[in-house]
Amino acid sequence: MGNTSSMLTQYDIEEVQEHCNHTFSQQEIVSLYQRFCQLDRNGGGFISADEIFSVPEFAVNPLSQRLMRMLDGLNFKEFVAFLSAFSSRASLQQKVDFIFKVYDSDGNGKVAFNDMLDVLRDLTGQFISEPQREKVLTHVLEEAGYTKDSLLIASDFVKILGNSDLKMEVEVPVD
Repeated sequence: MGNTSSMLTQYDIEEVQEHCNHTFSQQEIVSLYQRFCQLDRNGGGFISADEIFSVPEFAVNPLSQRLMRMLDGLNFKEFVAFLSAFSSRASLQQKVDFIFKVYDSDGNGKVAFNDMLDVLRDLTGQFISEPQREKVLTHVLEEAGYTKDSLLIASDFVKILGNSDLKMEVEVPVD
């Protein structure tokens, strides 16, 4: 899977489809490959942090630094797997797993109150005071049966988010 769309074989497309649990059609994978090649300016087969920040929508995302840790150095197959959480065909489990990884910034498989507070801080900026953030987060946790001292694992996120109508979808333009 090199730097030109002509190098993407049918086998490659099917392999990527399998890797991302068929959340994208073959035509969407070809379009994603073309976009990947545009981002991979040095042609090395991996996307760097600088290349990702060249996407204006990404650069202004309040969670861009967290997402950057997840994206930096991805090859095409990993890039599509990352984006698969945003597919309309992704399962609730795939979406919750993605959200969990955003919160689990140290990758230890557990999310503490401060991890959640950091994400909330990134999302709200100066619009909400620190005491308000803590109050909101404490309330959400308590409603779900957890406390500030709880260390959440991925299945806890399923419990908390499982009842919501979680919308995390992007459209892949197909030429």
